[in-house]
Amino acid sequence: MSDRIIVPPPKRLGQTLGILTVILVIVASAIFARFNIIEVILGLQRGGRILARMFPLPGWFGPLMETLQMAVTGTFWGALLAFPIAILSARNIVDVPWIRVPLRFFLNILRTIPAMVFAAMFVAIFGIGNFSGVIALVIFSFGLVAKLLFESIEAIDEGQVEALRSLGADTLTVIRYAVLPQILPQYISYTLYAFEINVRSAAVLGYVGAGGIGQLFERALAWRRFHEVGELVIVSFVVVLFLDFFSAKVRRSLI
Repeated sequence: MSDRIIVPPPKRLGQTLGILTVILVIVASAIFARFNIIEVILGLQRGGRILARMFPLPGWFGPLMETLQMAVTGTFWGALLAFPIAILSARNIVDVPWIRVPLRFFLNILRTIPAMVFAAMFVAIFGIGNFSGVIALVIFSFGLVAKLLFESIEAIDEGQVEALRSLGADTLTVIRYAVLPQILPQYISYTLYAFEINVRSAAVLGYVGAGGIGQLFERALAWRRFHEVGELVIVSFVVVLFLDFFSAKVRRSLI
């Protein structure tokens, strides 16, 4: 039998000293060269402003970003608020009629009102701006996701719920270990679905003064600048098409 070749382990002390030496050399060189990271950041900002003057972004870029931000914010908060209401509305989790029936009736009312109507109402309350549009999308997303989610909760496998309850688990424990794992994919899917709708809705909320790219639509149509209208239509179509495709791919991977 041939003797095994034993490779000695590397010396940790030597590695540490080597790394510290390299760091020391880099720091000393930076100090000698008067290198300042703050100056680099300020220089990048100045460079960005110069590039912006050389290659200005189109006028629709800022409002388009506002539209996407409105859709993201409205969807996030609406879906977040929808979860507890969906739990309270599900018959198999909280079977209390005086809670469940009014909540379901309230959700049905919210689903019948378009986001544009909410936006117009909140513009009258809070004034013109993105805030009114975001609140409108929050309420619309809340009603949509809560309605779809409590229906999914009522369709879960009751075996896990009954098993936990037979062991004396309280309602919160049942929700955590029996309900949430079963509905989480649907919950994310419904949230993405609401986001798709909100992007399209946010694109036209500017007609009632709720901010976003819709204000450019309204302004271009008012001044009969149909070439700008065509440009905005194409941009909106491409963005919505891309987001729909991406959201559909994610939703298919979840379900």
